[in-house]
Amino acid sequence: MTIQVKFYGDLKKKISNQKNKPGFPVIIQIDHGQIETISDILRRYSIQESEIYHIFVNGKYSSVTKKIKDGDNVAIFPINMSLLYKWYFKREE
Repeated sequence: MTIQVKFYGDLKKKISNQKNKPGFPVIIQIDHGQIETISDILRRYSIQESEIYHIFVNGKYSSVTKKIKDGDNVAIFPINMSLLYKWYFKREE
């Protein structure tokens, strides 16, 4: 089974060399067997935690330590796409 990961903003350039439509994420499928947490995804694509501002797993605000399971949908937003989410919602670990 796989995990679907969406990368937004400047992170798209790290994932794909293709020209992407503005406003649309780069969507990739990752084999779950290689991934346990969000941190594993970041390491796989050489993305530093300092480049990330928001992470959502299945629509819930999450942290880099969040455990991932088969079928999860992950969205990762860069630091320059900050939202007010962190002020109103607690991150899931």
